[in-house]
Amino acid sequence: MLFTLYCADKPDSLPIRQDTRSAHIEYLDAHVDQIKYGGPLFDDDNKTPVGSLIIIEVGDRAAAEKFAAEDPYNKAGLFESVVIKGTRQVYPKG
Repeated sequence: MLFTLYCADKPDSLPIRQDTRSAHIEYLDAHVDQIKYGGPLFDDDNKTPVGSLIIIEVGDRAAAEKFAAEDPYNKAGLFESVVIKGTRQVYPKG
C-alpha cells in the first residue's frame, strides 16, 4: 500500500533540520526499497525548507506510522505535525 507522509516543520527549526540531515538521509538510504518519492517542501521563496513529503510503499498504516516515528527528523523534534494518508498511483500510468 502507498502512504503519503506530509511533515510540517516547527517554526524557526532550520537548525534542527541542518543538524539532523545526515542522519535523516542515512535513514532514507536504509529504506530506499520502500520509498517512491521523497523531498523537502519549501516556503514561497522556493529555498527555505518548511517540511518534507515522502511517499512510501509499506504493508499497512502501522508500518507507515513506524516509518515516520523512526525518522531522525521526527525523533529530533523537527516536525510540528505529520499527516499520514493512504494513496494510490494514477499517474504516471504504470
